[in-house]
Amino acid sequence: MKTMMKAIMTASVAMAASATMAHTGHEHTASFMTGFSHPLGGLDHLLAMVAVGLWAASLGGRALWVVPAAFVGTMLLGGALGMTGIAVPYIEQGISLSVIIFGALVLAAKRLPLLACMTIAGGFALFHGAAHGLEMPSDASGAKYAVGFALATALLHSAGVVVGQWMARLQSPLVARITGAIIALSGMALAIA
Repeated sequence: MKTMMKAIMTASVAMAASATMAHTGHEHTASFMTGFSHPLGGLDHLLAMVAVGLWAASLGGRALWVVPAAFVGTMLLGGALGMTGIAVPYIEQGISLSVIIFGALVLAAKRLPLLACMTIAGGFALFHGAAHGLEMPSDASGAKYAVGFALATALLHSAGVVVGQWMARLQSPLVARITGAIIALSGMALAIA
């Protein structure tokens, strides 16, 4: 677990030092790194993806990997739609709502059937993927860009899972609930900003 956290932190620090940020021009960067930095540079993506991991950790069992996998898989579909110019309506609203809903699910420690959890994660992932795809630079390799944002997303989910499992070991549900509330409130702030 310490090795995974070190890898996540190293990747995060490396990306934070980069001038490449989500929702800004990417035309001078490599395809993979542009894709990788997109989820890390946008607070909306970052919060939602970590929250998915936190929620999966609170669910436990197969949800630890199935819920994040549903998110990444559907996000790639949304990315393909965005890259090909197929419109996904209300992308920004869907992304903001995802931060609020995922934060609320962590706050409430809501346990739903696994299929429902996968559907919720996947449904919101479509918006995140479409945003990534639409913002792909015209000179980027679609496949390398997609691998980059999928890997960054998986790392953010993993970070959420690790932190969520750590919070569970503390046996203090209050810490998880406060974290969920902060995420949900941040989503509301992003929605009105």
